[in-house]
Amino acid sequence: MATRARQIRRAAPLIAPALIVLAIVIGYPILRAVWLSFEANRGLDPSTGLFVQGGFAGLDNYLYWLTNRCMSPSGAVTTCPPGVLATDFWPAVRITLFFTVATVTLETVLGMIMALIMNGNYRGRSLVRAAVLIPWAIPTAVTAKLWQFIFAPQGIVNSMLGTDIAWTTDPWAARFAVIMADVWKTAPFMALLILAGLQMIPKEVYEAARVDGASRWQQFIRITLPLVRPALMVAVLFRTLDALRMYDLPVIMISSSSNSPTAVISQLVVEDMRQGNFNSASALSTLIFLLIFAVAFIMIRFMGADISGQRDTEKREIPVIGLIRRRLRKAEETTSDKVAAGKETFV
Repeated sequence: MATRARQIRRAAPLIAPALIVLAIVIGYPILRAVWLSFEANRGLDPSTGLFVQGGFAGLDNYLYWLTNRCMSPSGAVTTCPPGVLATDFWPAVRITLFFTVATVTLETVLGMIMALIMNGNYRGRSLVRAAVLIPWAIPTAVTAKLWQFIFAPQGIVNSMLGTDIAWTTDPWAARFAVIMADVWKTAPFMALLILAGLQMIPKEVYEAARVDGASRWQQFIRITLPLVRPALMVAVLFRTLDALRMYDLPVIMISSSSNSPTAVISQLVVEDMRQGNFNSASALSTLIFLLIFAVAFIMIRFMGADISGQRDTEKREIPVIGLIRRRLRKAEETTSDKVAAGKETFV
């Protein structure tokens, strides 16, 4: 304990500058956004008829988004009429969650398949790994434009299928197009993280399973999935947090309007800032931050997405080592029996 405390005292002056810089770069914008969220937007004062800077507004900005609470020109509190940005909040939340669940699920499945292929031992494996990572290396804006051309009214998809589907205007067709583009771009990222987990699995475990007569499917279910689970959960965590703040792909590919069929929460923040409502936009940014924080907490606390990896490593080291030891012990016993049998035959 004394040694550990001495190590901490020695390390503190070394990491203090980095922590201070992170506190300034990360902490100040968060605190500033929270502070602005409690300030009123610049608007018309009903009593004087003049524009005022704002002032302390309490929870008004949060109620504006969560309950569609607006202020009438006379100063009375009413429900926001259609066309006000707050009326698009809950539809945007549903679309964001739908995109998150759909894209992360498909990317996890495809990422696992690609990782297993890249983990194989065959000629040209390096070329396959490089080719798989190309979509992930392409900028999102370029990806959005590429898939916009593919799903255009006279694009490749309609030409190949012989249809005239309005991929950019029909609600469900537009959502499907965004999901396809996002999966194509980000599945290689999932594959890269899962591949790192597959590389950590000892080869001796698969050799022991083959000795026992386990099939490839049994090896995948009983060995690969349990041992790659920590890396898989971290990949799902990172991708989920990234999908919750999606912005550029649906905006460039479909529309930047807040009432489009693919509008996500981040679009409302940008649109509110364009209208000059920086304080209510700060409140919405704070809500997005709380949503992402809650999802990350649930996944780390209850779903086993341990970023440090220490807890999962301790859990899986024992069965793996035990399995290897049992195989070695069995091999030693078999060798001893053969030696004893040879001696008896000789005698």
